[in-house]
Amino acid sequence: MLPEQRAKERKSLLLTLALVTVIMVVEWVGGWLTGSLALRADAGHMLTDSVSILLALLALSFASRPADLKRTFGFYRMEILAALANGVTLVVLAVWIVVEAIERFRSPAAIDAVPMMAIAAVGLVANIVSLFVLHREGGSLNLRGAFLHVLGDTLSSVGVIVAAGIVLLTGWTPIDPILSIAIAMVIVWSGVRLVRDAVDILLEAVPAHLDLAEVLHRMETAEGVARVHDLHVWTISSGMHSLSAHVVVESCDMGRNEEILRGLRAMLAAEFELDHVTLQIETPAHCQGIELH
Repeated sequence: MLPEQRAKERKSLLLTLALVTVIMVVEWVGGWLTGSLALRADAGHMLTDSVSILLALLALSFASRPADLKRTFGFYRMEILAALANGVTLVVLAVWIVVEAIERFRSPAAIDAVPMMAIAAVGLVANIVSLFVLHREGGSLNLRGAFLHVLGDTLSSVGVIVAAGIVLLTGWTPIDPILSIAIAMVIVWSGVRLVRDAVDILLEAVPAHLDLAEVLHRMETAEGVARVHDLHVWTISSGMHSLSAHVVVESCDMGRNEEILRGLRAMLAAEFELDHVTLQIETPAHCQGIELH
């Protein structure tokens, strides 16, 4: 990621952090005052949003540090570790919400629906603004993680407003813990996806947008290539993918190797957006002992 892109991400994350933190405090206090577990669940979700954004900011800071003799790729993987932590905290939060909801079924509490609805509406507006700020930058897995957090909060705020309306019109308070469990399911969905993507990168799995068989086929059908083996494609950080392979050439003419390498690199960059490529050329077995003039 270019320095100017990281600077834009940092500004977006700082603005979102300010909005989320203010609304989190308002919703948490409002949840206690109104007796709404759903409102507190939404505030708890916003707490993880704040943590996730702080982690994202730390990851951006580490990623901008240069590589050294020990960490030859620099600190790019800090972004992935932060994303993994974000996903885990989401799942833990969902478990807490479900436990609280079950207790609320056992011991129903009175709910003040009017302020509950007003506070949720304020949270909804703040979440929509945050989504716009994060979405316009597109980008990294970390930014996507923050976006998923806020998206979950947006859906939660809508649900809280609906629940407050039901309590206000009918007095049916079980809707509050029911909605809390629904919020927990949304949180789990976001968290599991984020954990899965982060773990795939840490395990150096093939990037989801690439078909390894297709990459292999295109390399082996390139001019001058006999076969390819030991092919590996993995992700270092968001938008930063690497490929390494051994390429057996058809000809014993060593002078063509540089031309073959240039062709492969150009094809991999154009068709698969693979710019960090390491290729080792191997000559056919029958070329051993042949002297070329």
